[in-house]
Amino acid sequence: MNDTEVTEFVLIGFSGKPKTRMGLMGFLIFAYLVTMIGNGLILLVVVTEPRLHNPMYFFLCNLSIIDICFTTTTIPQAIANCLVDRPIMSFNMCYIQMNVGMQLGTTECFLLAVMAYDRYVAISNPLRYMIIMNWKVCVTLSVFSWVGAFMLAVVPIIAQPSQFCGHNEVDHIVCDLTALMKLVCSDNSVGQVVMFFTSSFTLLFPFSFILFSYLRILVAILRLHASGGRWKAFSTCGSHLTVVGIYYGTCIFTYIKPQSNSTEERDKISFLFYGTVIPLLNPLIYSLRNQEVKGALKRLTEKKPLA
Repeated sequence: MNDTEVTEFVLIGFSGKPKTRMGLMGFLIFAYLVTMIGNGLILLVVVTEPRLHNPMYFFLCNLSIIDICFTTTTIPQAIANCLVDRPIMSFNMCYIQMNVGMQLGTTECFLLAVMAYDRYVAISNPLRYMIIMNWKVCVTLSVFSWVGAFMLAVVPIIAQPSQFCGHNEVDHIVCDLTALMKLVCSDNSVGQVVMFFTSSFTLLFPFSFILFSYLRILVAILRLHASGGRWKAFSTCGSHLTVVGIYYGTCIFTYIKPQSNSTEERDKISFLFYGTVIPLLNPLIYSLRNQEVKGALKRLTEKKPLA
């Protein structure tokens, strides 16, 4: 074989478009700062505020950790890549970024489903909520999300390593699985089938479960007698579903559609949604609009002791 083994990748995401890269760099810096500040505040408030030591905020802390780790894994490197026309990443760094991204992204899919179940229990069975969602159950569901994601998203990649040779230009702004798979020179038919089925399971199953949970929540809300409580619940659920819809919609579009060499631009835009916009929106939608969190933030900044 004349092709040499690939030891580094060239990420040509927006090569030849300096104005686009500068605009993208500004957006990425803004998104990263807001994501880190927003999610960092959630972790700080939940840890320091005893009133927030309940299942809902436990899962929100998990979500914040995922968003902080995911954006830190991808965005700083993407910002650095915007500074040069042909950014280079070593094979090992690219491989690690891809696997960590798959781990965290899949964990978030499972965790969003767990959070939907938590909200369903809280609204439909409030008197037994703390009994059903006890700490043992919460920790078990959290561990399942992390371990299940590793087994489904990372283990198949490690178990069946792909061979890259010759062509090493990745038409993306990060080392994304779908972009790298287009460069594989070994027989990857089995890997593509495995990726399709694992992606379908990790995306479609949790998304279907979330829709089912929120449908049950909607039924429970309609049974509420107080119009104020009903509107508040509708507003909260609507915000959650908007974020979930954007996240799952872009991920399903990216990882379940048939792979083609003509969809690179759309894949980049999809990544900007699920990789930067959603981590930015999560703390705003799930926590910072919450009156309990606002009160805890106020007490924290004013340094007032609990009553």
